[in-house]
Amino acid sequence: MTQVLNWPASHDVEKMPVVPLKYYGRWIAAAVLLIVIGGLVTSMITNPRFKWEIVAQYLFNEEILSGLLATIWLTLAAMAIGIVLGTGIALMRISENRVLTSIASGYLWLFRGTPLLVQLIFWYNLSALYPQITVGFPFGPSLGSFDANRFITVYVAALLGLGLNEGAYMSEIVRSGLNSVPVGQREAAEALGMSRFRVMARIILPQAMRVIIPPTGNQLIGMLKTTSLVSVIAMQELLYSAQLIYTANFQTIPLLIVASIWYLALTTVLSIGQYFVERHFGKSDRRSDATPQAEVEDPNHSARSA
Repeated sequence: MTQVLNWPASHDVEKMPVVPLKYYGRWIAAAVLLIVIGGLVTSMITNPRFKWEIVAQYLFNEEILSGLLATIWLTLAAMAIGIVLGTGIALMRISENRVLTSIASGYLWLFRGTPLLVQLIFWYNLSALYPQITVGFPFGPSLGSFDANRFITVYVAALLGLGLNEGAYMSEIVRSGLNSVPVGQREAAEALGMSRFRVMARIILPQAMRVIIPPTGNQLIGMLKTTSLVSVIAMQELLYSAQLIYTANFQTIPLLIVASIWYLALTTVLSIGQYFVERHFGKSDRRSDATPQAEVEDPNHSARSA
């Protein structure tokens, strides 16, 4: 015998109650995490060894604020060098000129293959190799020379180390963004008679920014924290300022907490800025996602258009 299934009518289905799924495992995991976090926060507040009164005392200390400004300046300056240099290296990587491609590959091999800390110490001690830095042509006339000890200051060494290293990583980010744009767009623009510069500036880069912006924001936040490495060459940024203070008063943990609070504050500001920049460059994606939905809601749209 054949059994006939009686499906409920459409109006009966609409009246059926909707029972949401109950994720008991998620609630248990969330409760456990809240208990652990609550215990950590309570321990931090009640533990007298954190010495929060000393943290509050030095949070807006003049030396700390001076080091904070130096950190902000160094982050922005090194990142600007990295972006400009990385864009140039990326364009060299995708060039059809093998000489430019080889130079760019050698640059990446050198600066990505050695630790940043080693590079900072190397630039700081550059005068040991070149006491006099001469600008000119190989085996030709010299345009001038200057004393490396006077020119390679701690600030210059920090900018060279951070900026040149960042340029190597930014070049790969920019190159991936440029490669994400379909080749047909470049070919179509060139077919219209546009020069390569205009194609890159008007067609390729605006579309590549959607791919370039998110990792660039991460690199900027990473650069903010990486500036702490320049403390090894005695540049008085945020961490080194805290080190100078706790070396004198032996309040190591409170001063490190002060530095951490400022790092967290700056990272939060940069993260919020990154969100709005990504939202700006992602407008076209949101428009393209909204168009099919509008057509679904209005099935007669295509008929009226016709």
